[in-house]
This record gives sequence, structure tokens and C-alpha cells, in this order.
Amino acid sequence: MKTLSTIGLLVCSNIFMTFAWYGHLKFKEMGWISNWGLPAVILLSWGIALFEYCFQVPANRIGFAGNGGPFNLWQLKVMQEVITLIVFTLFTTLVFKNETFRLNHIIGFGFLVLAVYFIFKN
Repeated sequence: MKTLSTIGLLVCSNIFMTFAWYGHLKFKEMGWISNWGLPAVILLSWGIALFEYCFQVPANRIGFAGNGGPFNLWQLKVMQEVITLIVFTLFTTLVFKNETFRLNHIIGFGFLVLAVYFIFKN
């Protein structure tokens, strides 16, 4: 159960993170926000990111082996990065219709997975 809770909370965290980091790039299409200055957009993104932390911190606490969870820190970080790539890919292809997911992106993600494999291989 802790495994599924950790993964679910990490997915939720990454959804908020992606909206906080990249969602503001679509604000120009929203009439009431399109004229906001950078400080206001930063504050709005920061407010969205607060929800990211509301999911990220419990995910790490529940999942961490030192707290009785099933994962060590390395596994938590790698899992979070993989979830980030998946959420970002879905977000980009669904929200930014002018961005396409191409073969070079798949190859790049593959190299990232290989890098993780080689870095953590004993």
C-alpha cells in the first residue's frame, strides 16, 4: 500500500509542478491573466507549487525506507524523475498542441534511462 501511495502522491505532485513551471506559458490565451506582469505570474506559479509540496513531502515520507517505506532515497529520486518525464510528456502533448513528440525525444529519454542505469549500477 505504501508503494501505491508513494507513486500516486508523486504523480499528483508532478502534475502541480508541471502546471507551476510551464502552465503560465499558456496564460496569454487567458484574457484575465494575459496582462499580468512577471512578478504576478511568479506569485501565481509559486501558489500552484505549494500544492506540489503538499503531495511531494508526504510521498517522500511515506515511501522512504527510513520511515518504514519501501524505497531508499536513490529509488525515490529516480522514480520521481521518471514520473516527471511522463507527466511532462502528457502535459506538453495535450496542452501545447504546437509541440510534437518525436523520435528524437524518445531516444533522448532512453539515454536518460541508460544514464540512470549506469550511474546506479554497482
